[in-house]
Order: sequence, then structure tokens, then C-alpha cells
Amino acid sequence: MLDRFEVNPSPLEGLFGLTRKPLGDSRGYLERVFCDEDLADLLENRSIVQVNRTFTARAGTVRGLHFQNVPSAEAKIVSCFQGAVFDVAVDLRADSPTFLHWYGEELNSENRRMLFIPEGFAHGFQTLTKDVEMFYMHTAAYDALSEGGLNALDPRLGIDWPDEITERSHRDQAHSNIEDDFEGLKL
Repeated sequence: MLDRFEVNPSPLEGLFGLTRKPLGDSRGYLERVFCDEDLADLLENRSIVQVNRTFTARAGTVRGLHFQNVPSAEAKIVSCFQGAVFDVAVDLRADSPTFLHWYGEELNSENRRMLFIPEGFAHGFQTLTKDVEMFYMHTAAYDALSEGGLNALDPRLGIDWPDEITERSHRDQAHSNIEDDFEGLKL
């Protein structure tokens, strides 16, 4: 069987970059977006149970940082199918050596990059172009009672957003900065 994904570790344990490998000819290409068998080592007996798509019209928009608490903690695979984003994951795992560290990389419609974000991470992105479409695959269904969020502009995180921020939702702006006594997520 052909390996349809290149898997690259990030500096944060459990967080991986994935690159889709298309098969093509003069007509165009086919690329696998997900395969349970090919991604079994990353999924570790998890199943994709929910798939979501977002559209963001304006460049410079920041969405996030969002996460799900136990019992609805989720891993997810995120892709950008139209436009470009600076995608960010923040390690919130209580016992992690990279607790409160972040990792970001550009996902766009041409580089075929995806991020596999494990449980215990917050996720967000900044649109680098207008008319961005993101695609998310989740290992847990959304649960409003388990939802959490971080302020994407929290100086304690120090995320280096690449462009001027043009827009954030009222909900995302309402997320407070991390308190000094925040011990992280216990999974």
C-alpha cells in the first residue's frame, strides 16, 4: 500500500506535522485527506467522530485558542484547503516538559500540510489571506460544557502572530490571560 502521508515530529511531544502526498497526472491529482490505516500510529485506537469546516473571510483574523477539557478532550487533525493560515497549538498538559510552549506553522492550499494536535493542547490560527477554508477532524464530539479557551494575545504565551490582527470574535476576546496558579490539564 502506498504511504499517503509524510509524518514529521514537532518540538512539542505528540504534536505532528503531516504532509499529504498526492497522486497525479496530466488530469490533476487525488490526495488522501484521512486514512485510519495510514494514521493508525498517531491515532492510537482513537476514531474520528466529527468533521468540521470553517470559512473566514478576512485576512488577519485570529480564531482561538480553543480546547476541550476531560471528559471530552480531543485530538484533531487540521488542514487548510483554501487560502493560508498560521496555525498554532499550545501545550496545556500539566506534566509536560513543554507546558505552555507553542508551536506554529503555515498551512495553506498548496503546501498540503496538516497538524495532528493531541489531547491537552489549545488550538488557533491567524488567516494570512482572505477567504480561508479550514477542515478539522476530531476524535471527540463537541461538548459545550467541556469547552475552554485561552487569550490568543496573552503575553505569558508570547505567540508571535505574523500579521496585524484585524478581527477576533467577542467570545475569543473574552478569554482571560492564564493565571499564575494555572497547573494545566490533567488527562
